[in-house]
Amino acid sequence: MQPEKLTLREDLPLKLSQLTLRKAVDAITSLGFCNGEQMRFHKAESAFFVFIFVILAAGLVTLHAYGLLQALAAEITTPAAIEKTTYLNKLLFGTGVLLATALFFGIFFIYPLIRKQATEEGKLRAMTVSLSARSETLEHAALTDGLTGMQNRRYFDDALKEYLEEFRRIDKPVGLMILDLDHFKQVNDTHGHDVGDQVLRAVANCLKDMTRYHDVVARLGGEEFAVVTPNMDAELLSRFAERIRKAIANMSILSGNVRLKITTSVGLAIWDRKETAEEFYRRADRQLYEAKRQGRNRVCA
Repeated sequence: MQPEKLTLREDLPLKLSQLTLRKAVDAITSLGFCNGEQMRFHKAESAFFVFIFVILAAGLVTLHAYGLLQALAAEITTPAAIEKTTYLNKLLFGTGVLLATALFFGIFFIYPLIRKQATEEGKLRAMTVSLSARSETLEHAALTDGLTGMQNRRYFDDALKEYLEEFRRIDKPVGLMILDLDHFKQVNDTHGHDVGDQVLRAVANCLKDMTRYHDVVARLGGEEFAVVTPNMDAELLSRFAERIRKAIANMSILSGNVRLKITTSVGLAIWDRKETAEEFYRRADRQLYEAKRQGRNRVCA
């Protein structure tokens, strides 16, 4: 009998973590430097260039009119016409001065301000991207065991609660196994912590290879590991745990000239739907100690 595969939410790590740095990212992004803000800068820049075009066009028209007026002024002889021509000359000249002033301030003052603000927006956007990347890195580090690359105790605790909530809703079983390496302290005392770390990494890789994609596999600390097995009943869980126990016992870990063998004790429990995640864990943990009491290198359920 094979366990039914279920489609589970794959964004569990992100749902389970809230880091202070993410708040900093949110604070920066809340300033409004988003796609809408970028669009506003582009619109401001486009409007500026339209403004410059209109000024230049108006300036050319004014200059042309001023030239025509000068040509006509030479042919005017009556005092009234001369007075009107003089007034128009002053009006066109003043208009030209105003247009030139607007062009000068637009090019040398307004446009640099637009570019400066756009540059600052770009820097803040780059800072936001950088902080987001750092936040994701810290989120991953906060949920990962640095030695083995497995999920850590924090992830395990939250994931176990998440799975129990999910499987209460769909009415499917959840299994839990807790593993503790036998006589691991002797490995550290005899061969050193570097060799002990190598053993832990080897066991972690074995667990990763043997578990399913939706199982939660974590290092709880020291030489203790845990596997949450959704949609697995007691019989399947017992067989699964026995295969893992044998695989670890059959490993041969070479460190320098030393070849090590390691065994593990395993405690099992199937969630009874009435207990909390903490009670569920304690029940599996009691079975682990029973396996130790009975002589180690065995599975107890």
